[in-house]
Amino acid sequence: MFVFNLGSAFITFFAVVGPPKTLLAFARLAGTRSNLELRRLAALSTAISAVIGLVLGFGADELTTLFHISDQSLQLAGGAIFFVYAVALVFGVHLGSDGDEDEHLANPLVDGIRELLLPYIASPLAITAVLVASLNQDNWGWKAAVSGAYVAVAVINYLCVAVLAPLMRRTHRTSLEVLSRLLGLLLAAVGVELFLEGLSGLGVHLPEVH
Repeated sequence: MFVFNLGSAFITFFAVVGPPKTLLAFARLAGTRSNLELRRLAALSTAISAVIGLVLGFGADELTTLFHISDQSLQLAGGAIFFVYAVALVFGVHLGSDGDEDEHLANPLVDGIRELLLPYIASPLAITAVLVASLNQDNWGWKAAVSGAYVAVAVINYLCVAVLAPLMRRTHRTSLEVLSRLLGLLLAAVGVELFLEGLSGLGVHLPEVH
């Protein structure tokens, strides 16, 4: 049976909130902001995203208890969400994108944070992934490892934006789209396996695959 280990958790984080998705979000902002503003925005949004990941990683048990959610329910829901998102990603459909790009706030930094809220800072997919991964094992060492993996992805995102900021205005998005679709295939497989793990936890007999 599939085991949601640290490797699969990192791959999931990388797919749902890693550079392929984050760079696309920042590329939309690059046209109206300087390189310095883009780096400041990346640093602040990365810090907020990392804090959210740490809180969810260490507080997953308390959160699911508060809302009376079982581990199996979260696995089934998370697996279904990952699969639907991955299929959309493979076909080039970016779910959760803010289609209203004409309204801007007076403060460029706050405006950028607002635009990055769903795709990066508080991505529903990333939140689901952190909760599912954290609940997979009931010990603080595992929760620290999961939280660390999420923070590592957030730091990688910042480094990519900081290094590639001057190129974002001239870089064609096709290369990022191709990488996103490849990661979508991996995420679809993770979603299916996670869904099967939820069924197994409910007592559904599944044949062993060797």
